Order: sequence, then structure tokens, then C-alpha cells
Amino acid sequence: MEKLKIEGINKLKGEIKIPGDKSISHRAVMFGSLADGETNIENILLSEDTLRTIECFEEMGVKIDVDKTNNKARIIGSGIYGLKKPTKDLDCGNSGTTMRLLSGILAGQDFSSSLVGDASLSKRPMDRIIIPLTKMGGNIKGANDKYPPLHIYPSKEIRGIEYELPVASAQVKSAIILASIYSKSKSNIIEKKVTRDHTERMLKYFGEGQFIGKEIYVPGDISSAAFFIVGASIIKGSSIRIMDVNINPTRNGIIDVLREMGGNISIENVRNVNNEPMADIDVAYASLKGVNVDENLIGRLIDEIPILAVAAAFAEGTTIIRNAEELKYKETNRIKAMVNELKKMGADIDELPDGLIIHGKKELKPSIVDTYKDHRIAMALSIAALNVQGVSEIKNSECVNISFPSFYSNILDLFE
Repeated sequence: MEKLKIEGINKLKGEIKIPGDKSISHRAVMFGSLADGETNIENILLSEDTLRTIECFEEMGVKIDVDKTNNKARIIGSGIYGLKKPTKDLDCGNSGTTMRLLSGILAGQDFSSSLVGDASLSKRPMDRIIIPLTKMGGNIKGANDKYPPLHIYPSKEIRGIEYELPVASAQVKSAIILASIYSKSKSNIIEKKVTRDHTERMLKYFGEGQFIGKEIYVPGDISSAAFFIVGASIIKGSSIRIMDVNINPTRNGIIDVLREMGGNISIENVRNVNNEPMADIDVAYASLKGVNVDENLIGRLIDEIPILAVAAAFAEGTTIIRNAEELKYKETNRIKAMVNELKKMGADIDELPDGLIIHGKKELKPSIVDTYKDHRIAMALSIAALNVQGVSEIKNSECVNISFPSFYSNILDLFE
């Protein structure tokens, strides 16, 4: 798909169910693979990223049956010490979650392994896990001690660590937690800012010490829901319900910010599934206003900042987002990407070293925009295009398959 054409303005109406949470899907496969017995996962996200995680564990001898039609996976776990030496490099594709979390697990194995990624992942910094894993006794090497490919060798001993995270990163935290499974001493991880806690929740669910196979239902991904929450908030006449969404308090910062902007959002039918909170989210159009995003919220909405920038572009007044430098090290530099592409659409937006300043407007213009092959940039720009009179073109829109293969069909489901 070279370019996707989107004609605005279509209001969004109705009810949708979005794919399973990507972070939880990754971790369900990892814990299920390390558990004793059978794990059955329902509503698993079977996107390019999560399939890489599945393929990596299959390469290490774990039996995983995938039902793509019904979004299910059945895993016969190997146990914590049952993984087998891979016969080839473990290909993480575009998935930083796969590479960073898997490094923690592999640090404790008695065999050597190598983790590789695509051109984008190969530019992402891995020293942030190499440093703590090495301090734990791990034997891990990267290109220039910083970048993939990563080569991991058996270590004499994995030790617990006291480590203060230099950047707010659930992936780094999770790599340390997973390596600590193979340590006889405890680890103490200090966070300056809250990051998503799916690893901790799943660790408790599977049973600390020895993991036992479980039944898991993966709630809908709030990072994916965010695009529809913003879409319904900015397009006049819209009113939608998003079913069965994960509302983990370490992830729902986007809802807090949009409510502060004047968003019309309500949370209904809250319940708990496999140690994760899940609910239905009702959203209707509202006249949004600009805000200063609290720096303490950044860790709870880092993946949602591209779509938050779209909301701010259509809000009244100025929105300032700071302390989001981590966005520079995602699939692309998301700060620069959103500035470049929203400016093409007529947005009044400026780049900061660690964030964005956006002066809202009521109307933007159609344009040809580039996704930089970044799934979240593609979806954010697509929602912006839905609220613009005329036809916009989205280059390389197929990259949404990394996290949300049904994104465009879900939009069509909501058109009146």
C-alpha cells in the first residue's frame, strides 16, 4: 500500500471492540512460555510485533499454537529452565519490547543467543538494558556497546541489583525483573516516575518463584483505543463506545489529560481480568481546550503523545508537552515527525528539545503526509485527516500492522 486516501469529515458513531493490548500480549506469551503446564490466551494481539515474540520462543523449543481467526494462542510452557538453544538468530523485527524483555530472560540461560532487528530497531539504544543486566552478572554485548544486534552469553551467576532507572522505561524495568527470576538474591528497582506495571501484575498472576500455566484474557489496548477516543472527541457529532479496554492506572494518562482538556469521556462496567482492570469507554464530541501536560503524567501516556498532539491541534488555546524526550528513541523521532507532518496540514506546532508546543486551530487542511513507517504516527495522522475537509493521503499506512492490523476497518465500522 503506497498511499491511503482519507476523505474527512465523517463523524464516528457506534460501538467497537479493539484488539488486545500489545504490552500484555507480549508478556502473556513470555510468562506462558516460562510456566509449567498449559497457558491459553484469548483476545491476544497477533500483530507483527507480538508474532515476533511468539516466533522467538518457538525457536527456543516452546510449543505455541496460534489461532489467527479467533485471536487465541495455546502455549505448552517449558518451565523457567526449559528453553533450548536457538539454531539461528532471534529476529525481533521492529519490536523493542521483544528485544529488551527477552534480553532479561536470555541473560539467565546456560546457552548463547543473538537478538537482531530491522533497520529501525537496530538504531534504538540498548545500552539502557545492557548496563543493568551486566551489573547483574549478565554477559551481553551490543554494537558499540549500545545498539543491536545483541549477543548474550552464559553467565556464571545472575545477581539481584539495586538500580534506579535513569529514564522512565517499563521495558528496562521489565528486563531487570525477568533477569531477576534467575537470581538467588532480590532486586530493588527504583522509579522516579511511574511506568506501566504489566510485568509486575503478570508475575503475581502466574505465581512468583514457579510459574504455573494460566487462562488469560487480554483486554483491549488503551494505546490503540486512544486514537478513537481522540477521534470522537474532535469530530463534531461523534459518539462511540469502546468495549473491554484495559484501564490500568499506569496507562490511562491519556484519559486524564483529555478530561482536563474538556473531553466528554466516561468509564463504565469496570471489572478485573487476570489481575488487570478492564472497562468500557464512552466518548462524545467536546470542544477541547489547550493544557500544560503534567510532567508526572508522561510515563503514563508516552505512546499516546502523537495522538494527543492531534487533539491539541484542534483545541482552543495552547498545549505544552515537556519531559517527553523518550519519544526521540521510538520507531522514529516522534517529536520531529509530528511537527513536520502536522505543519503540512496547517497546524501551528513547534518542536522543543523534549516535547511540543501546539497552538490549536479549529480547522486544518488536507495534505499528503508521511508516516516514517511508524505505526503510531500513521494512526495519529489518519485521525487528523478524518477531521479535515477534503482528501488527505497517508504514505506507508500499512505500518499500522505493527500494532493494530484492523485499525482502518474499525474506522469504517464507525462511519454512519
